[in-house]
Amino acid sequence: MNPLDQLTLDQLRERRSFKWAHYDADVIPMFVAEMDVPLAAPIREVLERAIAIGDTGYPGSWPLVDEFVSFADRHWGWEVDPRLVWPAPAVIPAYVEAFAEDTEPGDEVVITAPVYPPFTTYLRQSGRVVREAPLTDDLRLDLDALEAAFEAATAPREGSTERRSAGFLLCNPHNPGGTVHTRAELEAVSVLAHRYGITVVSDEIHAPLVYSGAEFVPYTSVDPRGIAVQSASKAFNLAAMPAAQMIVGEERRSWLARFRQGAHGHPTYLGTVAGSVAYREGDDWLASLLVGLEANRDTMLDFVESDLPGVTSSANPSTFLAWLDFRGTAAAGGRDLGDEPATALLKSGRVALNPGTHFGGGGAGHARLNFATSPTVLREGLARIASVVTG
Repeated sequence: MNPLDQLTLDQLRERRSFKWAHYDADVIPMFVAEMDVPLAAPIREVLERAIAIGDTGYPGSWPLVDEFVSFADRHWGWEVDPRLVWPAPAVIPAYVEAFAEDTEPGDEVVITAPVYPPFTTYLRQSGRVVREAPLTDDLRLDLDALEAAFEAATAPREGSTERRSAGFLLCNPHNPGGTVHTRAELEAVSVLAHRYGITVVSDEIHAPLVYSGAEFVPYTSVDPRGIAVQSASKAFNLAAMPAAQMIVGEERRSWLARFRQGAHGHPTYLGTVAGSVAYREGDDWLASLLVGLEANRDTMLDFVESDLPGVTSSANPSTFLAWLDFRGTAAAGGRDLGDEPATALLKSGRVALNPGTHFGGGGAGHARLNFATSPTVLREGLARIASVVTG
């Protein structure tokens, strides 16, 4: 059964999460990256039991790492040594702490824009300087731009000949647009990172959400010096109870031993419970979800092509976060929505998308759309977008 087709719009409006509580009730929310699904039954049951018996203490020895290792082997043929995995409270604190270990305040971290906005905000809050290496027009890694950014990020400070430490925060798969980086692309990143002494951390939170015809490649499977961060929270809709895993390459074994000695956070107990059960018992639910998401993706792409003149969309071989380009609407006889189409869509169409400029360079004239909802809500949201574009 398709998890995306089990809740009505009225049922969804009962939710008090940010997605459904932020705007007035007449707005279709298609912005925050959470899905409009019920919890997978095994997750719901284990959480209900924990609450019923007051089992809300410290995480203890719940086997989150072991269940992740098994999940990675089943889904990607990725044999992960559990001794190279460290439980983390969530993906964002994990990558911030990883860079804090290898860089100093004032050092640079490269990102590939347009990209998930917290890549910028949390790195800056940690005292790092963010440098953008723009993606290509089709949202692929531009290796020339990346090398130029690595060169600039590690250039010696004035009066010194010693190259600076720097990092690269990779989004794999990429948010927005769902680009799935190929093995060859990731190998090329690894070569460049080694050449410039760059610490690469790969945010792989969307890894389980890859559709037919595409293949997810874990970064540390091609770079023994790399770091990856995984979580069940996005694929199983567990943002309210996050838990993550930091996975390091073989050559970082001693690095991880030092890292473990630091004062780092841990997942909550309910986060570890939910994530462990998701990895162990969620395969069937996830398979049904992927079928539903891929069907929604195809519905969205067909609608954009036929009913949104001048608009183009990312192909989305993964994730449920499409990147829509509205810059051609006026030339196609539609309404010019300017640099921030999301503003006009909300005001005139009562449909909420993420503003493109929040994603860094290349975001003007774009908006991000979340298609992880019921087919009925998706069609209504797309129709409202069309009413604005063609009105």
